[in-house]
Amino acid sequence: MRRVERYAVVPLPKESVQEGAISKPEAVEAALREAWKNLNSRTRDIVLALPASSVITKKLMLPGAATEAEIETQINAEANQVASFPLGDVSLDYQILGPNAKNPTENDALLVLARRERVEERVAVAEAAGLHTAIMDVDAFATLTAYEQMSFQLPDQGAGQVVAIIDIGASSTHVNVLLDNQMVYQREHALGGNTLTNEISRRFDLPLEEAEDAKRKGLLPDSYEAEVLQPFLDSIAQEIGRALQLFFSATSYQRVDHILLAGGCASIPGLDDVVHGKVQTSTMIANPFSKMAVSSNVKARQLAAEAPGLFVACGLALRRFDPT
Repeated sequence: MRRVERYAVVPLPKESVQEGAISKPEAVEAALREAWKNLNSRTRDIVLALPASSVITKKLMLPGAATEAEIETQINAEANQVASFPLGDVSLDYQILGPNAKNPTENDALLVLARRERVEERVAVAEAAGLHTAIMDVDAFATLTAYEQMSFQLPDQGAGQVVAIIDIGASSTHVNVLLDNQMVYQREHALGGNTLTNEISRRFDLPLEEAEDAKRKGLLPDSYEAEVLQPFLDSIAQEIGRALQLFFSATSYQRVDHILLAGGCASIPGLDDVVHGKVQTSTMIANPFSKMAVSSNVKARQLAAEAPGLFVACGLALRRFDPT
């Protein structure tokens, strides 16, 4: 059985990361240092992720009998076709997925490309914090990995069902739709928890940092829930409904069977009920740790409360690498 040994959450100053790019490297470095210190861990190997909006992915087929040199030649040729910038500015990788279902002599493969600067800026910040990036992943792939830890909660473990994972972060919401554990749709929307913090700041005349702190600790006036929180939850549910309509119009799909709410905002009590009431679809809060053991270093109740915001982090932590 997998076990959660340690975890740490450190908030980032506002606008430290914008549109997938690190805009305040010193602030991110300081947060990484603090998180590593709070973990009280000796390992310095870490797994990072790029946002899906910063990468290009393409599925392709490779000859099953191809040599390594032949595969490299075809991969570079494919990369040249899909990259919108010079190949010298690209970091790329590929994964052979296995024999093609219709043509077993060919292998399905997944090609992933990103601007080298996007990779290097993350690696550089980690190195400045004294950490070594062992793997650079993509947040959408980590989402799939984390989902596999809780698909057992769905009928038939989600087989044949359309599942929408709605990850509501601070400044954006990521919609990932799966069918049989395969990603069929991805989109980012400009809505997040900062909207709530900004409204708290405006309504109660608080600096943004104090508003965020009061929100986290539940130290707001009695009028907060009715005047601020409930309208925010309603707006989130409405935007999720619009996001699903956009999914339907952009694809051949006409239904979503289940919604999993992830991200920091998913920890707000009652959000799942509001979303269910709006879209009339089975809705649950994502907790990828529900079947895992928890070490004595971790407060189980606190982990459960913060689990939705740790969804992608869980997927990254499940990656295997040789610490030597």
